[in-house]
Amino acid sequence: MRGREFLFRVETSDRPADYLKYERLRNAIWDFSEDALPGSRNMMSENYLHDGSSLFIGVFARDDRGGFPLDEARLAGFSYGFVGLRDKAAGFRDAANLWFYSQYAGVRPEFEHCGLGVPIKEFQKKILLEAFGIGAVVCTYDPLTGVNAHRNIGRFGMEILEYREDTYGAFGGRLNRTDIPSDRFFAYWDLKREPTRPAFELESLLEPGHAVVRSSDTEIVGKTRACRLEIFEGLDPNLEADLLLVRIPSDYYEMLRETDTADERVRRIPLDWRLGTRTAFQTLFRRGYRVFDFVLSGENPKPNFYVLKRVQDGR
Repeated sequence: MRGREFLFRVETSDRPADYLKYERLRNAIWDFSEDALPGSRNMMSENYLHDGSSLFIGVFARDDRGGFPLDEARLAGFSYGFVGLRDKAAGFRDAANLWFYSQYAGVRPEFEHCGLGVPIKEFQKKILLEAFGIGAVVCTYDPLTGVNAHRNIGRFGMEILEYREDTYGAFGGRLNRTDIPSDRFFAYWDLKREPTRPAFELESLLEPGHAVVRSSDTEIVGKTRACRLEIFEGLDPNLEADLLLVRIPSDYYEMLRETDTADERVRRIPLDWRLGTRTAFQTLFRRGYRVFDFVLSGENPKPNFYVLKRVQDGR
């Protein structure tokens, strides 16, 4: 995988100590210790191979001797989730009412450019279909993170069910900031449906009458360097075209890091994007639009666009 080899495996251990590596990796990725996984004993008990309904997947990097030691030093990525319910009133009485909630999927920072995000989800899909007999996954992700949108919508064809405001409250660390509301999309992945890319011409949607978000670029003095960032300027949420574009920043993670300064005008750049796109998505969803696709344009820098389509029955 981009010059590296990795082993994907389901965690089978019945030793609580073996589960601590997942918590330490989670901290290395998100760097927000206040948001903790359960204790190691509870994590072991949760494992579907023991007493619970959770699935732990570990990704291990090949070492210099050609092997795949199953230790913390070689643990490059992981995913964790558990069985949940679609309809709370129906409960567990109908197997078709079950879906899998994918809570964490992450890669150690030094392995972030090895292309592991998609294979982790594909391996998760394989295990859920073969071992769990579950054909649906739900998860949350930040609508402003293009790398996640590209994978979840563009690659796997996930359906966005809801826009949730400030889902996790004050959520800090390496990939979030406590002063930015933790809004999330709640997404649904049908594992039994092969995704197909919708047919449309992005160039035609870049013409007037389709762009909901107005933005511009500006130079800022960031936390670590001078850089050029997109600035949210306003909305046109009442456009009437069947297909509309909602632009998001090209790299929201970089924006969060570089605007984490004492200059309030710089600091609020990602907050403006959060509040502005929140209004855009909520307004369009109420008007009967749904997320249709996610694309990158060929411009430089490459802006990210959600494509929303008007659905007559609101579904």
